[in-house]
Amino acid sequence: MKHYLLTIAAIFVGSLIVFIFRPSNQKNLKLLLAFSGAFLLAITVFDLLPEVFEDNHFGKQTGIWIMVGILLQKILEYFSKGAEHGHIHLDKDTKQLPKLLFISLGIHALLEGFPIHQAEGILLGIIVHKIPVAMILTTFLLHTKIKPVTIGITLFVFALMTPLGTFLSEHLEIVQGYYKEITALVIGIFLHVSTTILFESSEGHKFNITKLMIILLATVTAFLI
Repeated sequence: MKHYLLTIAAIFVGSLIVFIFRPSNQKNLKLLLAFSGAFLLAITVFDLLPEVFEDNHFGKQTGIWIMVGILLQKILEYFSKGAEHGHIHLDKDTKQLPKLLFISLGIHALLEGFPIHQAEGILLGIIVHKIPVAMILTTFLLHTKIKPVTIGITLFVFALMTPLGTFLSEHLEIVQGYYKEITALVIGIFLHVSTTILFESSEGHKFNITKLMIILLATVTAFLI
């Protein structure tokens, strides 16, 4: 039950930060994104990758599933406009929810819930990843003409998608039978999202000691968990 509540809480924490404080400092948000990207990448490398390749006699097939995950995330980002790593471009005059954006975000959130109950570290990685994403999503929605009630319902449904993925992985036998394949798929998604965040965290590819320290801190933290 804890992992269900924590993933839901991550969305509401990110949204509440925006609703209450209305943060306008993009530099701090980018640093938070850099931390989340490095943390998610490190958790994936330290926890998930060893898990799917341990006692695995079909390593190449597992690698194929990882590549499928990377390509799937690339397709999802075509519709989500990169919201998973901090980029959303909505028409400020829009009065309707962009359905394709939220479907793609929902699929991403659903899939990332599958490996949570198997590894404590990945739960923290997803929580750290979700807070800045929720902040960015909420910020952009508040700058549109979409009704506040609609925004609230949308964020609530979005918050439920990752716990739904965890629930399916815990209770559906067909999902349990393909756990390593699905986890490899999720690894590909995480690798794509996290590396994209890190590669984009330095504007113009300039060296930034603050971001470097943030990335090192996130990596060390993930290793120690």
